[in-house]
This record gives sequence, C-alpha cells and structure tokens, in this order.
Amino acid sequence: MRVLASQSHLSSGTTQPQTNGDEGKYGDYRASFSKALPHNNLGEVDPVAYGKLLYALETASPAAFESIPLGGSARLANPQAAYRYELTGVDGNGARIRPAPAFASAETAAEMAEVYWNALCRDVPFAAYGSSALVAAAVADLNAFTHKVGGSVSLGNIFRGETPGDLAGPYISQFLWKDIPYGGNTTIVQRYGRPTGGDYMTSYNEWLAVQRGQGGGATPKAGAYYIYDGRTLGEWVHADFPVQAFLNAALILLGVPNASDLGSPYRSYAKQGSFITFGAADILDLVSKAGNLALTGAWYHKWLVNRRQRPEVTGGRVHNTKTGAKTYDLHSDLLNSDAAARVFAANGTYLLPMAFAEGSPTHPAYPAGHACIAGACTTVLKAFFNEDALVPNPVVATPDGASLAPYGGALTIGGELNKLANNIALGRDWAGVHYRSEGIEGINCGEIQAIGLLKDYSRTYNESFAGFTLTRFNGQKIRISNGVATAI
Repeated sequence: MRVLASQSHLSSGTTQPQTNGDEGKYGDYRASFSKALPHNNLGEVDPVAYGKLLYALETASPAAFESIPLGGSARLANPQAAYRYELTGVDGNGARIRPAPAFASAETAAEMAEVYWNALCRDVPFAAYGSSALVAAAVADLNAFTHKVGGSVSLGNIFRGETPGDLAGPYISQFLWKDIPYGGNTTIVQRYGRPTGGDYMTSYNEWLAVQRGQGGGATPKAGAYYIYDGRTLGEWVHADFPVQAFLNAALILLGVPNASDLGSPYRSYAKQGSFITFGAADILDLVSKAGNLALTGAWYHKWLVNRRQRPEVTGGRVHNTKTGAKTYDLHSDLLNSDAAARVFAANGTYLLPMAFAEGSPTHPAYPAGHACIAGACTTVLKAFFNEDALVPNPVVATPDGASLAPYGGALTIGGELNKLANNIALGRDWAGVHYRSEGIEGINCGEIQAIGLLKDYSRTYNESFAGFTLTRFNGQKIRISNGVATAI
C-alpha cells in the first residue's frame, strides 16, 4: 500500500509555478511583501535588506534567514516552513493556483476597492444590508470598476463567497452560530468579544511604523456576541487557532442524527458502528491533518512564488500617489473610486483602516493561509457527511448579535460548509489583511491538497467501500477510491 502511494506521488509530476512578474518589474519592490524589514519614509523596503531575504529564500540556508535585517521587534512568520515536505497527500509545492493579480491591474484595483469598502462597512449588521445606504453605495462603486469582484455586485451577493451555497440564507454559516457539543456535558456557545478600539493605522506615522515592524499591540474587546457584522467576523478569524472552525463543524455534524455520507459503509452495517474508521476519531484526525497540510501549500506559494504585498501596503501606495509624494502605476479605477474618496473623507488619509492594531501578519499575502485551511478542511468534511441533508433547526443572529432567532429557510449541510469556508477565507478581508483572490485561490489550493490526502487514505480501509464522494467548490462531483479521483 505504501509502495503504491509512493509510486502514485512519483508519477504525478509537477509544473513550474507562475508569478505575475511584479518583483522583477519594479526596482523599488513596490508590489512585493516586505513587512518587518527596514523601510524608507515612503514605506518602500531597503533594497539591500530585501536582497538578503531573497538570498535566504533562494538558498534555503537556515543561517541566511538569521542574517536578514529587521526594522523593529516584529519577526518574519516562519519562512522556512515553505520547504516542508509531507508523507501523505500533496506536498506544499505540488498544488498549482493562478498567479497573484498584478499590482497595476484592473483586478487589483477592484480588489483593493472591495477591501476599502469592507473597512467602511465593518459596523453595518449583515441583517441590515438591504436597507443600508452605505452598502448600496459600495454596490454602485464596485460595479463601476472595469473588473467586477466576484462578478456583477448586488445587495444579495456583496462581500459573499462564490461557491454553491454562499448565496443561500444568512451571510454567516450555521456552523459559526450553532452550539458546539464538546464532550461530556460541555457545550460551547459561539459568542465572542467584540473589538472596542475602532480602526487602526489610519495615520501615516502609525502605518509606517507597522511596516517597519514597530508598534501594534493587542486589540481590546468587550462583551459577548454572536457574529453579526464584519467587525465581529474579522475578529473571529483574528483570535482562532488553525482548523478551529472546521473541528467545531465536525463536532456539530457528529451530533446530527443520520448526517453521515450516503457512501459510508456503516449506513448498511447492522452489527457494527464507526469510530476509528468513518467515525469521530477518523474525521477529527483527517480534518486536522488536512489543515496543517494546507498551511504548507500556503507557505510555499507565499514565500517561494508570489511574495505579494498586503492590502495595507497598497493603501500606502494610494495615499502617496494621491498626495503627490510619489506616483505609483495604480489603475485609475482605484485612484478615482468612491471608496478611496470616502476613506479620505473619514480619516484624512487614503490608508486602509485596519481592524487589528498590528495590521497584517508578517508573511506574504497570496494565498491566504486561512483560506487554504478552509478549502482543505471543508473538502474532508464533505467527504464524510451528506451534503444534501438539511441543517436541522437553522438560526440567524439578531441585528445586534445579542441572541439567535429561528431561520425559516432550508439550508443544506453542503451549502453551509461551503459558506463556512468562505466566511473564514473572506473573513480576513473584513480585517483588511487579504484581498478576495487570496481567499478564492487559497480555497482552491487547500481543496487540491485535501483531495490528495483523501486519495492516500482511500486505500487504507478494510470496509466494503466504494469511495468518498463530494462536490468540489466549482460544483463538480467526484469519487475518490483506491487512490484515484474521478468525476461522476
């Protein structure tokens, strides 16, 4: 079995990953990740320091990483993890996604405008979108861009994901609202503290200090709320641990009667029950494995391929262009947008208002690590549970997040799992630390790695088992059996 798996991996082959060419295009590295390194007063990285980062990444020398100059106390986030190999599933360097959108492109302009609007709409309850003049203005502005984020924008789809299920029902997945059975008599109620400090990094000096790895600090919180707006969702994906949302979803689903996948052999066994295989031990283990595997893929693409800057840096480039400090080749759609004008009117700068005091993490943006985890873990959950079954007793948060109320519509397990993946992936956009494409492509990257993991594990069961079946994020149904994934 191990020989078969190794032969399969050996014969799978790889292709050269593609970049957007920005790093080689710009001598000032205006579009490349450089947070925590020394920067000049324009927020541009010291080219000598950036060269040392590139040398470390090209040589994979542990000593070279310790020779990279830093601009403050913040440290780089685990760049050597980009070289990690795995013994199951797809290695971090095996999944392929499209290159990051280029700095000067219409897509980056539209993505940046969406993140500006995320910041402007952070405190609008999701339940109030239909009557919010601010959200209506966001819809109108985003539709005026050459590139349309997620397609044509409407009050019904603004800021939502792009997979089957994302547009059904409330913005937030049931798996982020429902109580979590956590062993014995313990039940976790999904209410969390709400940030109280407002937005951060709207002054130029604060923004510049954070780029240099200085400043930042804790984000204060108070109260206990169900997720009900962009700020509470953004904080959820600030304070979570890897795979938390998906372990929670697994625990919720394990407590739903008859929710197992229709292909589970234990649906037909009369004298046996699942546990180590096809049961809680198996599912929780593979969800965790998939999440960690997905992070290796994220880190490979972040550090060794794309090295895309964070939205907070693009905000700085917009500010310096609009104020005349230096002209960057940003798309005119962004420079002339209502989003940029409203941010300036609110704060006196064009800097992106951040939900976290420290801004984005100290690793490159593309793809989003949360999104890679989301794509991988959700794929595993769809393999073990019946996607077409209905979520029992669906709920919706009240507009103030104080409580839950019954939701009258029908929601499927598969749809709400897809929605969960996008809530976690695009939830980071609400904080200002990612663009949409990083969430969408991260989900795709994680899905590829999880399918590889399921292919390996599909060989290991003794039970009479036709294979895992699941619906991919693009709507394609597949079966995974004896190490092979086929469309059905």
